[in-house]
Amino acid sequence: MPAAQDLTSTPSWRALGDHYAKVRDSHLRQLFAQDPQRGTKMTAEGAGLFLDYSKNRIHDDTLGLLVKLADEAGLRGKIDAMFRGDKINITENRAVLHTALRLPRGATIMVDGENVVPQVHAVLDKMGAFCDRVRKGEWKGHTGKRIKNIVNVGIGGSDLGPVMAYEALRHYTDRNMTFRFVSNVDGIDFVEATHDLDPSETLFIISSKTFTTLETMTNAQSARDWLLKGLGGDAKAVAKHFVAVSTNAKKVSEFGIDTANMFEFWDWVGGRYSMDSAIGLSTMLAVGHAGFREMLDGFHTMDEHFRTTPFQKNLPVIMGLLALWYSDFFKSETIAVLPYEQYLKRFPAYLQQLTMESNGKHVTLAGKTVDYLTGAVYWGEPGTNGQHSFYQLIHQGTRLIPCDFLAFNHALTPLGRHHDILIANVLAQAEALAFGKTADEVRKEGTAEALVPHRVFEGNRPSNMIFADRLTPGVLGALVALYEHSVFVQGAIWNIDSFDQWGVELGKALAQKIIPELEAPAEPNLAHDSSTSNLIRRYRAGRR
Repeated sequence: MPAAQDLTSTPSWRALGDHYAKVRDSHLRQLFAQDPQRGTKMTAEGAGLFLDYSKNRIHDDTLGLLVKLADEAGLRGKIDAMFRGDKINITENRAVLHTALRLPRGATIMVDGENVVPQVHAVLDKMGAFCDRVRKGEWKGHTGKRIKNIVNVGIGGSDLGPVMAYEALRHYTDRNMTFRFVSNVDGIDFVEATHDLDPSETLFIISSKTFTTLETMTNAQSARDWLLKGLGGDAKAVAKHFVAVSTNAKKVSEFGIDTANMFEFWDWVGGRYSMDSAIGLSTMLAVGHAGFREMLDGFHTMDEHFRTTPFQKNLPVIMGLLALWYSDFFKSETIAVLPYEQYLKRFPAYLQQLTMESNGKHVTLAGKTVDYLTGAVYWGEPGTNGQHSFYQLIHQGTRLIPCDFLAFNHALTPLGRHHDILIANVLAQAEALAFGKTADEVRKEGTAEALVPHRVFEGNRPSNMIFADRLTPGVLGALVALYEHSVFVQGAIWNIDSFDQWGVELGKALAQKIIPELEAPAEPNLAHDSSTSNLIRRYRAGRR
């Protein structure tokens, strides 16, 4: 493979540049008219998902040229290296093995000379036994009452994955239990999550690998204080109302949590890839052991599709290559993810961390500054809500925004004609984005000439359509894995480290310096820039 910093000089990249110059002005109207079979040819299936990518601004040979770029970038070897357990997170010298979290028993993946699969299943079994006790009412609180409320305390991947999965799978959850999620260090988040809960019926899950994360441990301490205040101050109550997802047994024990109720995960699992590890304990409590295992099976089925399917029919590869095509050749900066399924209302927010924390990088693995765009901005809202909000910009604005539509054949909660109307809308939006409405078509409707320009839709706005039968735990797992691997494809070709996140560290370090300056009784000696120092003084004065 050529040097990473020379990506834009590779034959495949240059060929794509030449191809882009020839096809960039092609309109989807023309492309569909020229090939009546386009809508059935440009499709792929895997792991219970159907992908129609025909409404993308590509010609018959575009995908082949993108696959050549992937080949030249060594994508196949990088996929094998990840699944093999090689330490591909080079800045932290770690393996990247979220795929090991969903392997069946009996599989083997070696990390530092040890098969990690038995460890994974030991934790899963421990989680299952614990969840069964809680769900059956066998786990009692300090006063002997049954646990009815679960509060997950975490941040980043320790919150976004669990809360997304809970909302996505709410149809399958135990409705006799209440689930809340606390992440923001803003005290409002904790107060609102607990204001109507009975401490004697509440269990807190504290999710922090090191048990030192500032936001999580601040909220955890508030949870401890809230619990003890409600239960008469007996410190022994903590062990009955707190469990930990962590690797720091000393800190967990000091907090008052019995380390027998500490659930482990490993440094080869990145936070944003951890929802199917012990971080998903709240998910398992909500949907049960069997439901969680079904989700893992969905992850694994997509893993195997990604690992074994030829690139031209490989869903994550196709989606990753198309995302790169728009970012680096059309210079598109964002991708909208639009689930026409209310249960997936938190899915775009989950993807924001997965995609942007992974590929928001400006240097290659060799530390060289890139000369191409990496890491699009992902965003979105569910269903027809977005149509009455930001779709105006997608349809008639000046920015090219590729869209991923997600839809299902069956509603989990059928209600009259609702689902047919919902699906009609998603199909109509994709059609309208692709083909638009010409000035002549507007005139034929009898529109006054002065209004014609305002009612023209240029079309040629690209989209993917992802269909599944219905939203099950297994389908959710496949969807998440689809985007995990799409992110990997992009990062592998850009030759960046998709598995570190040093960009979050600087602000956190500066905050640790500013906290004592805000809280100091006497005026602190400030050494910040003039703006930050002035804002600190203004805050202190306002607090007085």
